[in-house]
Amino acid sequence: MTEIQIGQAKRARRAYSFDDVAIVPSRRTRDPEEVSTHWQIDAYRFDIPVLAAPMDSVMSPATAIAMGKFGGLGVLNLEGLWTRYEDPTDLLAEVAGLEGREATRRMQEIYSESVKPELITERLREMRAAGVTVAGSLSPQRTKEFAKTVVDAGVDMFVIRGTTVSAEHVSSQAEPLNLKEFIYELDVPVIVGGCATHQAALHLMRTGAAGVLVGFGGGAAHTSRTVLGIAVPMASAVADVAAARRDYLDESGGRYVHVIADGSIGRSGDIAKAIACGADAVMVGSPFARATDAPGHGFHWGTEAHHSELPRGERVQFEAVGTMEEILFGPSHVADGTMNLIGALKRSMATTGYTDPKEFQRVGVVLDA
Repeated sequence: MTEIQIGQAKRARRAYSFDDVAIVPSRRTRDPEEVSTHWQIDAYRFDIPVLAAPMDSVMSPATAIAMGKFGGLGVLNLEGLWTRYEDPTDLLAEVAGLEGREATRRMQEIYSESVKPELITERLREMRAAGVTVAGSLSPQRTKEFAKTVVDAGVDMFVIRGTTVSAEHVSSQAEPLNLKEFIYELDVPVIVGGCATHQAALHLMRTGAAGVLVGFGGGAAHTSRTVLGIAVPMASAVADVAAARRDYLDESGGRYVHVIADGSIGRSGDIAKAIACGADAVMVGSPFARATDAPGHGFHWGTEAHHSELPRGERVQFEAVGTMEEILFGPSHVADGTMNLIGALKRSMATTGYTDPKEFQRVGVVLDA
């Protein structure tokens, strides 16, 4: 790929966001009713290629269960308020009512409560009792501490999610998590990320992960770009990691690792573009914060927003547009891509002549910048 010289001592690649690309119709079209949005990771098959992000503003045990019944995968944040407090509903309402700069400080206080293993067990068992696929997320820093609790509670899918996750974390302070060893010893599939480059993704795939999350610093509630200077435009990141998936498929003799876009998925067109760039599925946060039944009461925030030493997230307010079911399947009452996400994806696939997400990865795209 061509590099651009930004100064005599530094060169940089040109990279593109979802806003910079557009999907190109082909010679064939289909009826939206003939399009399938099914996808499968490991032994688990889902009706829609959507994972709900493990963020307290959108995922509670109840909404994770609802997401599962809608045919997607709801991922519960196992370091969130639901595993720190027996009943955090009043605290969620308090966070929604905070004003201005006091929000970050008060959220740091609320999240200073310790994570309780017994609550991890209780929440996951509650989800399992509802008959949905059970998924929980931990940060790399807390994975070793709580992994046994999570697995013993009956999780189906284990998500290790951080701003950036590498297979080669170096530390002189403590023994780092050995991802390859850890994943090998688990009896459940692991999704790990974020990453945004071909090399980093390839290393994560070699750990035995079933899926990798692509993206960091690009979400609606993240300020990693302004605080750390870290961000990668998502269209290029997804395409690079999709190339790593192809290379690993050859290297491993046929092992397919799923690519999940996790960042800058704000509207239905972003979902279509993510898959067009090579993603198998998307992890969605902010669109669900617009749901009337979201636990964040119209506000959205991630784990970075309450970091005890270096917050790099904001509590963002969204206008409610409908229920979570309406946001996924319609009917839509707005024309801005924030409702009927799956209906829009089906129409995009049908308009370009493709029948399922795997085929849709082959659709043509153009630069729209």
